[in-house]
Amino acid sequence: MDQSNSENTLTRPGLQELLTYLYGLRRRGIKVGLEHTRTLLEKCGNPHHSFSAVHIAGTNGKGSTAAMIASILRQAGYRVGLYTSPHLIRFNERIRVNGIPITDNEIVEFVTCHQADFEAIESTFFEATTALACWYFARRKVDMAVIETGLGGRLDSTNVLTPDVSVITSIGVDHTDLLGSDLKTIAFEKGGIIKENTPLVLAHQPPEVEKVLWEQAEAKKARVYGVHREDIKILSIKDSGCRFAFKGRDYITVLLGEHQVGNAALAIQTVWVLDPGIADDFIARGLVNVRWPGRLQRLHHTEPIFYDVAHNAQGVEAVAGTLRSLYQNRPLGVVAVKADKELERLAPVLREHFAELIITDVPGAGIMAADTLKRSLSHLGVTGRVIKPFEAAVQRLRAKLNPHQAGLIFGSHYIADAVFREFEFPFDNGVI
Repeated sequence: MDQSNSENTLTRPGLQELLTYLYGLRRRGIKVGLEHTRTLLEKCGNPHHSFSAVHIAGTNGKGSTAAMIASILRQAGYRVGLYTSPHLIRFNERIRVNGIPITDNEIVEFVTCHQADFEAIESTFFEATTALACWYFARRKVDMAVIETGLGGRLDSTNVLTPDVSVITSIGVDHTDLLGSDLKTIAFEKGGIIKENTPLVLAHQPPEVEKVLWEQAEAKKARVYGVHREDIKILSIKDSGCRFAFKGRDYITVLLGEHQVGNAALAIQTVWVLDPGIADDFIARGLVNVRWPGRLQRLHHTEPIFYDVAHNAQGVEAVAGTLRSLYQNRPLGVVAVKADKELERLAPVLREHFAELIITDVPGAGIMAADTLKRSLSHLGVTGRVIKPFEAAVQRLRAKLNPHQAGLIFGSHYIADAVFREFEFPFDNGVI
């Protein structure tokens, strides 16, 4: 039985201290290899062996695709776990069953029980969080867990899974310090989630990426279900959602943009592979009812202001292009990015796709200082005006808008709290 939202708030002390401890495990960095995760899961009773799973890797669209798959399966009566990262406001968002986040009490229970194991194994933050998700899904007896990789695929902690289906979303260049600087190398890392004799659902990819992934799939005897552009026909894109046809059947997704239509098609194909008999009505209802905050999310009823977590060139180009097609003109942008962003690849998109750029930051969120970002972008030929604090940047954006030009706040998951507080917007009703 699912818990109500009232049970999601811890009444006894300890959660914040334990979350601070968990976040502190980030100091151990990102480890390559799966042995630490396997050892930790053994200490937890190997919970990942007790449920079926969909495993998703890719550069952009992982979370949206995961949310759509989970929503469809829930409509069809499955009990569904969803593990995504990072969170927007609360850690609990990362781990959900039937849309409801893990409770504070269960986080405390798990971390208290296994803190000594984290230290003995020298677990990283993501290793510990992945083990927590698996433990929780086993405890809640999910029928299917939809699990997104954190970074890469081959050496990602989630790759201990033996899924029913592997899914690879659109691949582009990001995190080059860890995954490699060219598409073939990145594709090889992402394709590391492909398992022996396990079907692979594959989004449309650049030719060099597709070649690498097909070779990996053939080596593993994994049947590939490709989602091709010719299988998708966009019927309309409005700021309320997208109508499209996929393999001759019509659907609507409330997530905006041509890129989300591609993610929706990927989700549909995945569900067809998982359960060929699934009713089309369940698929349609799942896409209409999916909720995934921070993805071209409209923040105001009358003003065309949107927030998107897009932070790499491929993602920013997709969302800015969608707003330009909806509102006739290039959008105005408010940008804040993490300090580790690869600005050389992002700069051409900022130059081409925005009519005006406001550069800001959010103190304490791990965001690059606005003045530093301005200097870096200026060296790359991108002009922008620094406005601080964040609230003043948003006010400037609102003052400049007109009915034929949207405003886009973008650049990071880590500014979500500031965004939702500024717009007094209900982030999450407790269910996704």
